[in-house]
Amino acid sequence: VCQAIGAQADHTRFTTVRFGNVIGSSGSVIPTFRDQIRRGGPITVTHEKIERFFMTIPEAAQLVLQASTLSDGDETFILDMGQPVKIVDLARQMIRLSGLKEGEDIEIEFTGLRPGEKLYEELMIDGEDHTRTAHAKILRVSRKNQDDGWILEQTGALLAAGHDRQQGSIRQIASTLVDNYQPTHLPGAQEPIS
Repeated sequence: VCQAIGAQADHTRFTTVRFGNVIGSSGSVIPTFRDQIRRGGPITVTHEKIERFFMTIPEAAQLVLQASTLSDGDETFILDMGQPVKIVDLARQMIRLSGLKEGEDIEIEFTGLRPGEKLYEELMIDGEDHTRTAHAKILRVSRKNQDDGWILEQTGALLAAGHDRQQGSIRQIASTLVDNYQPTHLPGAQEPIS
C-alpha cells in the first residue's frame, strides 16, 4: 500500500522498513520472560523450534533514519540482522543470567503455536529479492510488480469491510491482497463481528 501511494505521490516519499523483534519494546518477549522469572515461572514458549530475529532499539531507530536518507521513494528496506535466535535458547539464557537453574528453580513450558504463528520469521515475501545499499547493514527489497490502482481500490474495500465489521469480506479481500495468505478461523468468531 505504501509503495502504491508512493508511486502516485508528487512531493512526498513513502518508505517502509521491516524489523525483527525490537528488544525491550512493547510486546517483546524479554519483558514477559523477565516477569515470568520474577514470579517463579514457568516460562512459556510456544514451540521448542520457534526462532526470531532480534534487534536493539538503537538499531531500529538507525534503520528508520538511514532508510529515509537512502530512499528515492516507494521503497522497502530491511536490516541484515544475521542469524535468528531460538526463543527457547533465549529463555534458557535469561534463566542462567538470573542465577537460576532450569528444571530445578524454574521450568520452561511449551504451550503450542497460536493460530497463524510461524516457526520461522520471514522478512521477505516469496518472489522478492534484495540488493545492498551504501549502508553495510541495510538491504533494499526489490519492488514487486503490482497494479497500484487495484491495490488502493482493494485497500479501500478492506477498510470499508472493517468499518462494517464484515469478517467474511475482510478475510476474502485480505486473501486477494496478500500472497500466500491462509486465513485461520478463530474459535468463537462470528459474522459480522459485533
